[in-house]
Amino acid sequence: MTQRIEDYALIGDLQTAALVGRNGSLDWLCLPRFDSAACFASLLGNEDNGHWRLAPEGADTCASRSYVGDSLVLESVWETRSGTGSGGSVKVTDFMPQRDQAPDVVRIVEGLTGEVTMNSTLRLRFDYGNIVPWVRHTDGHRVAVAGPDAVWLRTESKPSSVKVKTWGQQYSTRSSFTVRAGEQVAFVLTWHPSHEPRPDLIDPYEALEHSLEDWEQWSDSCVYAGPYQDAVRRSLITLKALTYAPTGGIVAAPTTSLPEEIGGVRNWDYRYCWLRDSTLTLGSLLAAGYLDEAADWRDWLLRAVAGDPADLKIMYGLAGERRLPETELPWLSGYEGSAPVRIGNVAADQLQLDVYGEVIDSLYVARKSGLDAQPHAWNLQLSLLGFLESMWREPDDGLWEVRGPRRHFVHSKVMAWVAADRAVRTLEENPSLPGDADRWRAMRDEVHREVCEKGYDPERNTFTQSYGSTELDAATLLIPQVGFLPPDDPRVVGTVEAVRSELGRDGGFIRRYSADETAAGNRVDGLPGGEGAFLVCSFWLADALLLTGRVKEARELFERLLALRNDVGLLAEEYDPVARRQLGNFPQAFSHIGLVGTALALAREEARETADGAEGAG
Repeated sequence: MTQRIEDYALIGDLQTAALVGRNGSLDWLCLPRFDSAACFASLLGNEDNGHWRLAPEGADTCASRSYVGDSLVLESVWETRSGTGSGGSVKVTDFMPQRDQAPDVVRIVEGLTGEVTMNSTLRLRFDYGNIVPWVRHTDGHRVAVAGPDAVWLRTESKPSSVKVKTWGQQYSTRSSFTVRAGEQVAFVLTWHPSHEPRPDLIDPYEALEHSLEDWEQWSDSCVYAGPYQDAVRRSLITLKALTYAPTGGIVAAPTTSLPEEIGGVRNWDYRYCWLRDSTLTLGSLLAAGYLDEAADWRDWLLRAVAGDPADLKIMYGLAGERRLPETELPWLSGYEGSAPVRIGNVAADQLQLDVYGEVIDSLYVARKSGLDAQPHAWNLQLSLLGFLESMWREPDDGLWEVRGPRRHFVHSKVMAWVAADRAVRTLEENPSLPGDADRWRAMRDEVHREVCEKGYDPERNTFTQSYGSTELDAATLLIPQVGFLPPDDPRVVGTVEAVRSELGRDGGFIRRYSADETAAGNRVDGLPGGEGAFLVCSFWLADALLLTGRVKEARELFERLLALRNDVGLLAEEYDPVARRQLGNFPQAFSHIGLVGTALALAREEARETADGAEGAG
């Protein structure tokens, strides 16, 4: 039976990631990269599409689970009882060590009390659950091969007297063994290209020690010590886990096609790198002291967007690939029947003018934060500005990747203003750089006038989603955050209230926009089904409330959002306040970026209040 999205935890090796359920089943894993074909795809189908369950005999779900400290090493504790009242408890440790030659999944069972019989069922299905591999015995291991993929399974016991019985059954590999207190059994699953020799074997117990050391060393670099520290650190670890280490790119999520609506068709592939995440990602990493990661992300960005500015994409592959063709996988039934399952993302070819502003803003933030300037970065920005200068008046597809007709989206225009504004600031702060500040001031002023004239509804006192529209857009909450208007401007205050009232659901959970039909009978986004509460938009509302002086309301909303995290601190893309469950791809980088951003803003407000109190007392 499919588990709820929030029942999963994440493990990974900074090149790919897996989802492990509370029932001990590893239901999603793509090898060797985030965007490779899955060898476990039961998350989007059923057990026949590939999974690996390791659990005590007869047990349904673990008693508790948690990450070890500030790491991505997951510990699940199971408690069992037999018919006579006896039984025991075990701990299962799941992790993926940062790879040397090849990706490994390590699962270590340790007896805690009594005596527990454990069962393992491994169903490997390559090509997203479509291909059943041949399995054979080699050198005391089992190896599964099909096409380009080869996967090895082996076990190691401490002490060696613990025997693991392994056999094949119904196109799966089964194992059974009994552990007592202090005994350990480790499973190691290793992938490599089938045409290459098997990589060197790792010692699973040493790999565990090294993984914990690696994560402890990384986490110790975090300089954030403000409120909500545990939540911030876990979100930063999650963002690190979504990083593709070889290039520095950060995927939006490690999954595809987890639905925005159960049974609906809003199922997209998020295993790619979105440009618009760059500004908030950079800001979060820099504020937490992770300069190396910020520099890697900045350098990935510069490589990815190099070329003709007219060809700028809204998203790229892990190494900057530009072709991400979208395909449906009909053999997968979808998460809880939510079909189709898609790989690739045709939205990569959309025109979204806001990304030009986000790229230029992120590079401005990088320069201001002291990252070493790249000689070609400013020339790239001038090239992007030149293109945007000629294109900002055109309609586009908007940041939400709607698949309806193009419009003059207000957020896209605001981000065009941001691009011109950051160019002006850069030239004012760095007089030696080449560029025409007056030219970009003129563009900035023209965009500002047009948005305030055509994107604002004076009768309702709110900015709208697009010119001439009555629809609202949660992205307009960012207007004070990017500096387009000051927070105390009546138009900003009105927009915050309108968005909260018309797009809000049950206590501050904000939809991106209304998915209702227009007067002409067309859906705004060109898709059937409803629009759920998008978590990053709710964090944006908290930010906007804070900026407009409603500190108590902002903090209360933020704490409600924190309460939505699952038991190991993870957030998906959306939340259904009626069904009280997470929806969408998981874990979602944008949601965790929003969490970090709001926590940092609340920390600054707390520091300001403390300073004001001290000054008043003096």
